[in-house]
Amino acid sequence: MHELAIELNEILKGTIVDEMLSDVGRRMFFPKGIVAQSAEAKLKATRFNATIGMATSDGQPMYLSDIYNQFSQDSLTPAEIFSYAAGGGDPQLRALWKEMLFKKNPSLQGKHFSLPIVTGGLTHGLSCLAQLFAQSGDTLVIPDLAWDNYELIFAQQVNATVKTFPLYDDKGGFNVAAMKEVLASVSGGKARILLNFPNNPTGYTPSETEMNAIAEALIDLAEDGMKLMVLCDDAYFGLFFEEETAKEGLFTRIANAHDNIFAIKCDAATKEDMVWGFRIGFLTYASKSLTPAQYDALNKKTLGIIRSTVSNCDRPGQSLLLHAMRDGKNYLRDKENARLEMAKRFHALTKALEKHAGSELLKPYPYNSGYFMAFKCKGSSEQLRQYLLEKYQVGCISIKDDTLRLAYCSVECDKIPELVDLVYQAAGEAWK
Repeated sequence: MHELAIELNEILKGTIVDEMLSDVGRRMFFPKGIVAQSAEAKLKATRFNATIGMATSDGQPMYLSDIYNQFSQDSLTPAEIFSYAAGGGDPQLRALWKEMLFKKNPSLQGKHFSLPIVTGGLTHGLSCLAQLFAQSGDTLVIPDLAWDNYELIFAQQVNATVKTFPLYDDKGGFNVAAMKEVLASVSGGKARILLNFPNNPTGYTPSETEMNAIAEALIDLAEDGMKLMVLCDDAYFGLFFEEETAKEGLFTRIANAHDNIFAIKCDAATKEDMVWGFRIGFLTYASKSLTPAQYDALNKKTLGIIRSTVSNCDRPGQSLLLHAMRDGKNYLRDKENARLEMAKRFHALTKALEKHAGSELLKPYPYNSGYFMAFKCKGSSEQLRQYLLEKYQVGCISIKDDTLRLAYCSVECDKIPELVDLVYQAAGEAWK
């Protein structure tokens, strides 16, 4: 094992992070090679900097004018567009994202957690976590209604076992008891769980009471000696449309709750800031007794995974996002306007579904947030998906052949009733 990996492992020894590292995670480190030496030279090499493999002229990267001219004149410097980004992301963007976490989650005040690391979108962040913290013999617990990419990343990429629990209880709320039971059944005294709110595919976020109950159940397990890594996928954070819905994520409740809980916030500018193609995600770590030195060691292992896969992340996207967040006149206004539009569509959808209440063919799962809603189907959801596409030119997503997901975020508000009517009509025709 490399001496730098040994050094990081020694810093993390005895912590919950140490308990969760995979073999890859133990071997991982951030090398003192080109990237690290170039970063050092950037601060001190005022005469000549002959470190990084990037062609420059007059202190700026060389570039194609046909590309640079696509940007508004003087909006960004060539370096903000064409240069390599730092391995963990633009330092100013990382600091600003952490500052915004406190504003979006006031309950984080007084709690300690790592400086967020930039990843190439939330999917890349989850892939980094899978490599660092999961392998054959480990178990990841997720709800039975979850994004299909979780299984692809954790089961197929790193060969972890995926166990599920029913997302809803018999009253239509989050099934805290089932979650706790499945976690408790995992052998070896440690487990990983991934929870996504607002949920994809159902559009469900627990209430404040339910979110507190989830946290309490995890803390109870930790008190009993179970080691837990809790991944909080907050991709759709902020898109909450009902009063009783929890407005702060699970991460805020468990960040410093117990030494046996390793909390990871996985979020992104993708949906929060409507920059889907920028591929800018963030990973933020927390546990009760982790020290600044241990957070630094953990971040260096994460930087090693990033360095050994994509090297670093998108530069122009980070620069544009940073300018919007820090200097933009309309940043908060535009975000709120988008949220209000999604809320309008949510209420239009709810009203349209009332017309079909009592249907035995399609039963909406409880939903209150995010971009989606989903139906429990009496017949084959794949058959219905194909029928809708071929006969009515309506596209939707089939999941496990019993669930049909609608992304109402991409349908204009006044068209939502027509969409809902067509889905029910098609179900009646396809499942005769």
